[in-house]
Amino acid sequence: MYMIKLIAYILVIVGALNWGLVGLFNFDLVAAIFGDMSIMARIVYSLVGISAIIYLFMSYNNLND
Repeated sequence: MYMIKLIAYILVIVGALNWGLVGLFNFDLVAAIFGDMSIMARIVYSLVGISAIIYLFMSYNNLND
């Protein structure tokens, strides 16, 4: 369970940093690395979204403890 939390946390941070770069500098790091809406970029975006959902549920469970 620790590993899932760690991976989800890292991917959420990657997504947040990417959105920060988009908002501040109009620079999409994921698209720059993998290509604009390439298969790999779509996979990264999907994994970031799934990780956010996982992290949301795990954080909610921590509030109830």
